[in-house]
Amino acid sequence: MFKRKGFLVSLLILLGILLAACTSEGENDNSDSQNEGADDQEAAEDVEQVLKIANDQEPAGLDPHKTPAHSSVRIYSQVYSGLVTFDENMEVVPDLAEEWNQPDDSTYVFTLREGVQFHNGNEVTAEDVKYSFERILDEETASHIASYFSNVESIEVVGDYEVQFNLSNPDATFLSNLTNASAAIVDQEVVEENGDLQQVAVGTGPFKFEEWVADNRVNLVKNEDYFIEGQPKLDEVIYYTMKEESARLSAIRTGEVDLTTLTAQSADLISNEEEIDVKDYQSLEYSYVGFNVNSEPLDDPKVRQALSLATDRQAITDIVWNGDAVVSGPVAPSMGDWSIDVESHELYQNDIEQAKALLEEAGYADGFDITITTASTYDDMVDTAQLLQQQWEEIGVSAEIKQIEWGEYIDTWSNTSADVLIGRNGSGTDPDRALNYFFHTDGSANVWGFTNSEYDSLVEEGKVTVDQGERQEIYNEAQNLLLDLSPNLFLVSPMKYVAVRDSVVDFVPYPHDGEDIVEVSKQ
Repeated sequence: MFKRKGFLVSLLILLGILLAACTSEGENDNSDSQNEGADDQEAAEDVEQVLKIANDQEPAGLDPHKTPAHSSVRIYSQVYSGLVTFDENMEVVPDLAEEWNQPDDSTYVFTLREGVQFHNGNEVTAEDVKYSFERILDEETASHIASYFSNVESIEVVGDYEVQFNLSNPDATFLSNLTNASAAIVDQEVVEENGDLQQVAVGTGPFKFEEWVADNRVNLVKNEDYFIEGQPKLDEVIYYTMKEESARLSAIRTGEVDLTTLTAQSADLISNEEEIDVKDYQSLEYSYVGFNVNSEPLDDPKVRQALSLATDRQAITDIVWNGDAVVSGPVAPSMGDWSIDVESHELYQNDIEQAKALLEEAGYADGFDITITTASTYDDMVDTAQLLQQQWEEIGVSAEIKQIEWGEYIDTWSNTSADVLIGRNGSGTDPDRALNYFFHTDGSANVWGFTNSEYDSLVEEGKVTVDQGERQEIYNEAQNLLLDLSPNLFLVSPMKYVAVRDSVVDFVPYPHDGEDIVEVSKQ
């Protein structure tokens, strides 16, 4: 009995030791797993939150009220804020204004967020809003968006954080125009210190301007006091200027940069690379041929119509854009019902014999010589110019191509110092931009010298017509008239491509905003 009892006790002790050992081992395993998870989290937090972007152009300046070039907009849109903005569904939502109301059809009252600071520490008040829009409307500013707000009769400061806009007429475009990146609220003190804002940028946006090294890079850093909690996620954004697409392609492949825009051809080359995601979306842009309509022989609408009939837009789609574009008018097809079916229009039919007949009627039966000017740093513009050169030769028009650098190109566009200019425009988010801004006699971006009283009346009526169905009918008529008069030839609306490294999280390009990075982070 005694020996058996001793044996059982010994066995129980042994089992206890084994159980303790197993338990201890299990605890250690779990602890190791927890430590490993903590290490992973710590490693994620240790990732440098710096986004490196390769840009195809040097900024043309940083003044939001003066500079329309996209190479500038993509930067200053991160630095400045407006009263309102668009969300992902293109709905107008608050930005610096936390709310607004309309006492009547011609009055808007905005209440600002309190305590918002410019990047220099100055608080934003209603006086800053008043100053910003009066600066936009001042003829001396020569703002490219002045015509957006031509209906603004006066601006009143109602209180420290309340500002009232009094319009001369109801304006169906007013709120959407306020979402434009150039409708930025600026600090009067900074403008007066510097004369303008072309080399400095002090806004209220998610990122602060730090440095611009010419022909190299622009550095932005996180605004720690940004008024939207939790944004931005990044600590720094560096925009590198890489004009050659081959350089941008190499940089995204090697990880030298995290994000860049590419053509359809280059996007195809990297579409199967594991560490790169190519995001595409239908743009609101269209390519165009701009005419100085005050220069012979382009002052004759029949000549411009002949050039339209000699232009094979489908060939431009297939050859220049690798098939990834749609034929477009002044209002890009991605704007839905606002856009007319341009392919059924007579001047889109690529009719060489009719084109020759129109030239003969205009007194140019033997054709003429012309120079096509384009930006040397955009392959699609150069390719379009070369294709038009071939197509127009069929009707006796001998075109020489002149390629110029970006800075000279911007000056050439704004001064209408080229007879024929190849370019790209954005239709915007309301047909008023596409039709009024670019082609009304007093449109801020009407650099072509185009004027037509019937057309002006139509787009003026469209701007003040609130009923959407009626507006659509007006703008349909305006588009058809514009195609008939052809101050520009509207070509195609391309797909846009953005190559993104897989270390970039939550980057989503939208047709109205292809460079929204406030929610982006690195992993």
